Amino acid sequence: MNTFQKVFYFGLILFFLSFVGAAPGEVSEQQFEAKALPALDVEESYDFLRQQTEGLPPAPRDPGMNRHVDEIEIDAGWRIVIPTNASLALVTASEELQRFLKDAMQVQIMVERPAQLGNWRDRQQIIVVATRDKLPGYGESLKASKDYQIIVSSNTVVVCGFDDRGAMYGLYNLIMRFKLREGPYLPKNLSTARHSLFQARMTLSGLGWMDWPDRYLATLPLYGFDAIHCSIYRNPNNAPGPEPYWGDDVMRRHKPGEMKDLLRRTARFGIDCYAPLLYQYTGTPENIEGLRKLVRENVTEFPEIRGYILLTEGFFYKKWFGAGGQGNEDLRAWVREWSKAVGIAADEAHKINPKVEILPWEYNIAFSPDQVATKAYVMTQLPESTIPLLTFENGKSFELDGQKGHLRDYAINQVGPAEVTQAQILEARKRNFPAIYSKADTFASWQFGTFPYLPFPYQWYARYQALEEWKISGTLETWSYGFKPNWVAEMRAWYSWSDAPPLDDLLRKIARREFGAGNEDAVLAAWKHFSEAIQVYPDTGPNWGSCNAVAAPMFFSKPNPRAMTLSHSWSDQQQWSGQSQLNPAWPYVPSRLIFWPDFTNKRNAVDGYIRFFTIPVFQKYLKLSADRMEEGLKFYRQAALNAPASKQKLAFREVLLAEQLQRMMRSEYAIIEFEGLRLALAKTTVAAEQRDLLEKMTGLLREERERTQSSWETARRDSRLGYEWEQDYIYTPDIIAEKLKLLDDTLNNQIPAYRRKINL
Repeated sequence: MNTFQKVFYFGLILFFLSFVGAAPGEVSEQQFEAKALPALDVEESYDFLRQQTEGLPPAPRDPGMNRHVDEIEIDAGWRIVIPTNASLALVTASEELQRFLKDAMQVQIMVERPAQLGNWRDRQQIIVVATRDKLPGYGESLKASKDYQIIVSSNTVVVCGFDDRGAMYGLYNLIMRFKLREGPYLPKNLSTARHSLFQARMTLSGLGWMDWPDRYLATLPLYGFDAIHCSIYRNPNNAPGPEPYWGDDVMRRHKPGEMKDLLRRTARFGIDCYAPLLYQYTGTPENIEGLRKLVRENVTEFPEIRGYILLTEGFFYKKWFGAGGQGNEDLRAWVREWSKAVGIAADEAHKINPKVEILPWEYNIAFSPDQVATKAYVMTQLPESTIPLLTFENGKSFELDGQKGHLRDYAINQVGPAEVTQAQILEARKRNFPAIYSKADTFASWQFGTFPYLPFPYQWYARYQALEEWKISGTLETWSYGFKPNWVAEMRAWYSWSDAPPLDDLLRKIARREFGAGNEDAVLAAWKHFSEAIQVYPDTGPNWGSCNAVAAPMFFSKPNPRAMTLSHSWSDQQQWSGQSQLNPAWPYVPSRLIFWPDFTNKRNAVDGYIRFFTIPVFQKYLKLSADRMEEGLKFYRQAALNAPASKQKLAFREVLLAEQLQRMMRSEYAIIEFEGLRLALAKTTVAAEQRDLLEKMTGLLREERERTQSSWETARRDSRLGYEWEQDYIYTPDIIAEKLKLLDDTLNNQIPAYRRKINL
């Protein structure tokens, strides 16, 4: 479908919606809040962690859903049949299906484990689950681990796996099908052979550094993950990393037996573990032996670990530097020595276990578009016994009104891969690496790092297609924001195997489940607007705008300190603040997550924040992105208000999350505008100009106060918002309340005092 056709058909959708009562613009944000906020419970901070530790309630069966004539129904007469020698992971998957049917579908069935499957073909009402060697005539097209086949015929469901892991994922796919259908129904003619597109899909915890409770682990294979990346910035055996950033004085240690316990529990759910290796390589004989010893100790103590990630943040040559912060360092010389260290680690690990994966990840080597040759050079130096882990989108260039920039951190406004990553992939293809993996966000991102997921399904789908097109065979799909169950991650799970449904068909089913029948068109229209909005959002890197704008202060004048200061001490305030990450004037979040003006009024600090763009161009696209979010929210609000009572609370939360995204954009825009007015006010002595500037600033403050009040109410009702465990909460309702106090003080005290001072 070409661009004209897409626009034409989308226009038809909008035209149709205007006649079915879902026309956009009928419900304002304030009108929606008046309905939604009283209906939702207030949560305490960290409630979401408790909920996922105990186990989230399953998506309930819709009592209004009945079996269609072309479907079968799983009822109490059915049995799940698995071989007696099935793996622990397959046994667990059968128990998870049993649990789901009981708790969500109100259907209680038994699990049988006969010594021999025998004459299962003669039985009725069974879900038989096994590998292809135990099911003659099935699974012949399956090719690799995690592949599975599902065939429904009359009163029998066959789940055949290439291996036990494939059979396991087939069972979890049945759960996903029941969730989408909102009932225990399957098409009578269902016949699908699904091939895994990725040999590894990793995630970090969305709860905390080493927080992996069992009920949370149980959700991972349901969403298609087969591995976790754990023990971040800590060697599995508790050996400290290099000083000063990764040593015992900074990094947490595992509790005794914690790694062993985690490996035991993940195995139950068919989940593998990857872990980091941290080491400062210098190349001396003693240092090389130290590296070999570290590898031997970890691989020997933890034979269950599938692979080790050698990230340049903690595994480096001589000195560590942030991305692009190498100074005068000869990057190619550094790469050669770093690659030698990678080779030593791989050599030592493979002596013990040839199957251990060694994943070098050279994230900190500058990824801007002008570093294409250097990044490609890394691929020529790495040993072929390793699997390169490439950062997918970081560094991707983009242009706004002729002004060029590039992504400075994980983001989704650009699909990727970045120019440097493309060059690396092409160079790697010339060699005999066993695979190429990538760190690639697929449902959340640091661009809005305080959200459990980002409702941009069409943009995410474009990334899934890009990963497939560039033949990435393994993924690390989150960083410190981690994974929390959500519908975008559910969509991602479907597209991690072949024979997935067409995108709009899948989204329509998700929309019906989340918002109720009859609201599908409105919800899809909203998601299309949201996906368009993120495409024009200007990237700002891992800083205050998209991550913290709803809670970021708006300063009219230099504030009084709220924490210890060192202005007259022998200690240097700037160095202390750099180490502590705290700004004494706003000590609630790391300094980079607030906008700090230049109170000498010599420069506009916004310039350093937006970096690549002029302020007018940056603001133009920031506003455009927020406006497109609003167009989608008009549909979203109406769909939620039209949702049946049983679905309305969930629908309200969906809308409030999207509202909070839009508020991030609006607040970011307002803070930048306010700073420009503040600087202009400082430079004029003309009364008329001063009066006009103060009126505009007052207007911005009042709008921001209303927005902040809504942000406070939303954060109170969704404890996931504001959280990412690298720093715990970046904002809570209490922190947002501090911003409200500052806004009130500025409106009621600071600006009136300034007016009196200049006789206005």
